[in-house]
This record gives sequence, C-alpha cells and structure tokens, in this order.
Amino acid sequence: MFLRHPFLSVATLAYLGVVMWVTLGPQPLNSSNSNLLWRFLGFFSRHDATDWITYSRVEFAGNILMFMPVGLFFLLLLGRRQWWLAVLFGVALTLAIEGTQTFLPSRVPDVRDLVANSTGGLLGVLGGLVLTYGKARRIKQDAARSTAPTRPMPTYNG
Repeated sequence: MFLRHPFLSVATLAYLGVVMWVTLGPQPLNSSNSNLLWRFLGFFSRHDATDWITYSRVEFAGNILMFMPVGLFFLLLLGRRQWWLAVLFGVALTLAIEGTQTFLPSRVPDVRDLVANSTGGLLGVLGGLVLTYGKARRIKQDAARSTAPTRPMPTYNG
C-alpha cells in the first residue's frame, strides 16, 4: 500500500503529523490566534442572526474539517473497495488521540471530539468515493471491454 503510492504516503504521514501536533501538543490558550477567535465570537454573539455561532460549535466544526482529509487520505491509500477500512482507521485514530489525551496534563478527552472526528473521517471517505467515482467507472468499463470475448464476424455465403 505505502510502496505503491510513495508521494501519497508521505503526504498522509505529514498531515497525520500535523493532526497529532494539533490534538496532542500543548494547547495555546493565550495566543494571538485564540484572541482573534474570541473577538469573532464576541462579534457574532452581539447579533441575533449569528448568536448561534459559539465556541463549542466552531470547535466541533473545526474537528470535522480537520478529519475530512484523514478519511480522504486513508481511502486513497487503501482503495475504493476498502472504504470501510478507511472509516475504521479514522475512528481508530480518533480513539487513540482521545485515549492519549487522558494522560496529558494540558488536554481533556471529550466524547464530542470522538463524534466530530469520526464524522469528519466518514465525510472524507464519502467525498473521496464521490471524487473517484468517474475514474473507477472508466477503469471498470475498460477492464470489461478488454476481457470481453470477441465474436467472429458472420460470413455471407449467398
């Protein structure tokens, strides 16, 4: 699997490294990025049309978005036929992350993260299946044409 797709394997490992750093590294609560997020959330909370945008919902959506590429990468590495295994790997990864967070002083495991991450992985797999459908269909049709028996041309004896 990894030897057949060296570039994709390196890209997947690099992305998984970023996911590990984001989910298991120290949580920078006082960074300028966090301050900017709180400003946006404060702005949204002052308006009736956007007061539903809360930190909890932004974090949940962010976790979904972060795990969509994970599902896509696993699908591309494993192939369309093993889409279910790509989903399973995404769920296993998030279980491993949340389990590891139990032992980290600056992190707190959360069932909502399990749901969001798993949902993101599943959506990534589904998106990958949609994106690769056309090519998979063409490959299947080409294979059917190349293995179809050829019939001799009828002869006219009249």
